[in-house]
Amino acid sequence: MNISRWPNLPHTQPAKKMAMGFWVWGHPCSLTLTVISLNQSIKCSIRPASCILQECGGAHLMIQFPKDFLWGAATSAHQVEGNNVNNDWWEWEKRVGLKETSGLACRHYELYKYDFDLAKSLNHNAHRLSIEWSRVEPKENSFSQQEIEHYIDVILALKARGLEPVVTLHHFTNPLWFIKTGGWQNKNAYDYFLRYVSKIVEALADKVNYWVTINEPMVYVYYGFILGLWPPQEKSFLKGMRVKENLAIAHTKAYRLIHSIYKKRNLPPAHVSIAQNVQAFTPCNSALKNRFAAYLRNRIFNFEFIVRLIRSKSLDFIGINYYTRGLVDVDGWAFRHMAHDTCKKNHLPLKKNSLGWDIYPQGIYNLLIRFKKYNLPIFILENGICIEDDNIRWNFIYEHLNNVHRAMQEGSKVLGYIYWSLIDNYEWDKGYGHRFGLIEVDYSNFGRIVRESAKKLSSVCKTGILE
Repeated sequence: MNISRWPNLPHTQPAKKMAMGFWVWGHPCSLTLTVISLNQSIKCSIRPASCILQECGGAHLMIQFPKDFLWGAATSAHQVEGNNVNNDWWEWEKRVGLKETSGLACRHYELYKYDFDLAKSLNHNAHRLSIEWSRVEPKENSFSQQEIEHYIDVILALKARGLEPVVTLHHFTNPLWFIKTGGWQNKNAYDYFLRYVSKIVEALADKVNYWVTINEPMVYVYYGFILGLWPPQEKSFLKGMRVKENLAIAHTKAYRLIHSIYKKRNLPPAHVSIAQNVQAFTPCNSALKNRFAAYLRNRIFNFEFIVRLIRSKSLDFIGINYYTRGLVDVDGWAFRHMAHDTCKKNHLPLKKNSLGWDIYPQGIYNLLIRFKKYNLPIFILENGICIEDDNIRWNFIYEHLNNVHRAMQEGSKVLGYIYWSLIDNYEWDKGYGHRFGLIEVDYSNFGRIVRESAKKLSSVCKTGILE
């Protein structure tokens, strides 16, 4: 048969002869094939599971994630457990008269097995959670074995369901006794932290591979010590910088302690990092002051803490939490403007979540590409949206995963994707109104309702394919 008599197909790969006399032309991007036998021509579209999806020439192909990719969702103790009566947030919520206090939260402390059953049913293979320091050490140097046993049971419940635990040791809250010593402003704060870390890691080392020492250290500094909106409501740049320094020291020492415990017990090395909140800082126009402010914020807020820990060789992977863009429009060159001012004129408008944060999936791609140069694996430890319209939630997840995959195709080594959050929860000073969960919580009876976005993500978790 002379294939030259068949019409040429534009933008195709060379014809390949298949078994039984078939000839195939395949568009290199759309994977639409023209299959020609000796007596007929059939045009069909195929989407093999091995195909890597990107958009090309208007055609959509599948995105295939690695088979060992970690898929899951996250919670934090104070936001879901309920009755964390011995920490600074519980005391502060009542002292300042917040309209909604954490109270019973989602009763996850009691219902964790049910929540993990739901996570398993959604094909998750990982789950990020936090240990509540004030539960296990309610008084200075007095540890509750009952609470340690509770967290052992939590971790075992995850593992029994095939969920890889990703354990956070500090997620914003602190024991009241620790605050009375000066908290993270105390130059010896890391000693108290290390005593707690040692106790928890010794109890869980043979069950946990991934540790996050501190969640969003720069957010803790910014909201607690610069803006003064969260406890302890300080407004002091110098105090903020002292806390930042102590958090960095605490992480580095905790990193070495965790690895020493694993080595002493002849366990495979743990994977230890922090969870760094990152934003896509973007100038709202080409003015020099805006470009410079965006550069400064990107350097200070996104990268400085991470770079310091890389230089001290105390990160096994880079953990990032990504939600939004920061659109920068500053009123002047003073540092307070460079650090805080945002665009209030609705330039470059985007859809927003219920907290008013811009939905900007491109940002996660940009940041993953920038982190690539450090040659460490990257773990997306939080990415999510609070929104009433669940269709927007799924679109948010889809577009962010698409951009994660783009970055992976360009060399970013991403370990996994953890959505925030598994269930609706207490969103700190904003209360219960902003719903991030893959699973809705009915606070009248603490019932759980799986959202459609969770079911769609479940298919991705099961197959590794986004389509």
